[in-house]
Amino acid sequence: MVTIHVNPDSCTRCGICAIVCPMGIVSAPGEQILPGVPDAASALCIRCGHCEAYCPAQALLLCDRADEKVWIPQGAGSVNPQDLGIYMRKRRSVRNYRDDPVPAEKVREVLDIARYAATGGCGQPVEWTVVLDRARVRRIAELTIEWLKTLRDSDHPMRGVIPVLVGAWESGRDVICRDAPHLLFAHIPEENPVAFIDAVIALTYFDIAAPAHGIGTCWAGFVAMAAAAHAPLRKEINLPAGRKVAYAMMFGYPRYAVYGIPPRKPLAVTWL
Repeated sequence: MVTIHVNPDSCTRCGICAIVCPMGIVSAPGEQILPGVPDAASALCIRCGHCEAYCPAQALLLCDRADEKVWIPQGAGSVNPQDLGIYMRKRRSVRNYRDDPVPAEKVREVLDIARYAATGGCGQPVEWTVVLDRARVRRIAELTIEWLKTLRDSDHPMRGVIPVLVGAWESGRDVICRDAPHLLFAHIPEENPVAFIDAVIALTYFDIAAPAHGIGTCWAGFVAMAAAAHAPLRKEINLPAGRKVAYAMMFGYPRYAVYGIPPRKPLAVTWL
């Protein structure tokens, strides 16, 4: 099984591909020998693409989905550190949304970025359910309130805030989804012990990339908890068999712009 393809005319035999391979299966090149992956080691390849990404000459292609090769234009992808710092510091949890919906194609663009998020062993276990229908978002919020009501007389850690949440909902305020037009669910295999972290990383990618596309986000903690415990809500989300919700995020076009960056707690670091 051929794992990588190396262009003999472009390869400089620098050996970086062999050095950066996390599995150590790319053989080092020689003066007259191209790098490669022995057939016996091919099954160990995790398709991370390090060999391809770090090739200075871009002479190497990972054969797995080679048609998806993304060429980086000269000078593209560099971000000024100051601009990046401001961009990330001004990120806000958006709880006030405009009425106009985000087109599905724009959501797809942001999710296409999120699929490049780091995953353990390059397992890429995260898949997505996007709720574009506003009425369905409302129904999910209703089912979340329904679940919260079942906890009133329990010893659940949230029992103290449940009356406040239910009271606000019954007075006409959506304190669950904040009248967001859309919801995003990251879901993972039920039996994968590390996939939850992969999903949080992928959702963070979506969260960070979304404002560049004009989209505001807010992590939907109440919905995520209800999705893990309330069968009617799981049925409403209708995930594929064998998968579970890792977490949820509300999103839409922000009603208001951000003009300032409020303070945060001082940086706390222990240096060893």
